[in-house]
Amino acid sequence: MTKSLTSFGRYWIFVSRVFAVPDKWRVALRRTVLEISKLGVDSIPLVMIISIFIGAVIAIQMQLNISSPLIPAYSVGLATRDIVLLEFSNSILCLILAGKVGSNIASEIGTMKVTEQIDALDIMGVNSANFLVLPKVVGFVLFMPVLVAFCIATSLFGGFAVAVFTDIITVSRYVYGIQALFQEWYVWYGFIKSLFFAYVIASVSSYFGYYVKGGALEVGKASTNAVVTSSILILLLDVVLTKLLLQ
Repeated sequence: MTKSLTSFGRYWIFVSRVFAVPDKWRVALRRTVLEISKLGVDSIPLVMIISIFIGAVIAIQMQLNISSPLIPAYSVGLATRDIVLLEFSNSILCLILAGKVGSNIASEIGTMKVTEQIDALDIMGVNSANFLVLPKVVGFVLFMPVLVAFCIATSLFGGFAVAVFTDIITVSRYVYGIQALFQEWYVWYGFIKSLFFAYVIASVSSYFGYYVKGGALEVGKASTNAVVTSSILILLLDVVLTKLLLQ
């Protein structure tokens, strides 16, 4: 309990250092663009591949498990759309990205810590937390809605591909189901949740990497702790935000 409270307090002290005013805005902007490319753009192929297959699997399972004559035929497209919008494109996607992006951030900053590069920045009078972490947090949060948009589009395309290349469901019924009873708020709901999740992934992973002590073994442990803690916080926030946004 004492260790958890200590970590909680140290995290908020770390956050206060991260969100200080940058010494040089031009350098901060340049580093933010680089982090958008490294953390966001490089994640697009993974997001698209996973989303296509998940969208296809959702459509197949919905069709095979909904065989009642009382359920409209377009329910497959409608259910696929709502599952993707409400949960997969934000919560499940961010759990996946916590493994890729979170471990990358924690290992990168942790390596800089154990090789004393961060200490060198502090000696030169640079706010190392602000210099290293702020561009990662801002860049990933800004690009997260783009990843969500790619996820939604490719997931629905995966279900569409099932309708085109198999006889499980007709294309017209699937497309009608996607359009039926559409609620625009579900899209904004997914975008809003993803912003919170992106912040959790970037900040928590940076925190674990920044406070690494020891050598390469501790860097690996920090990466694992970052992924596990980020995943738990994402699930916790998912419950809270769902209650607040869909109440």
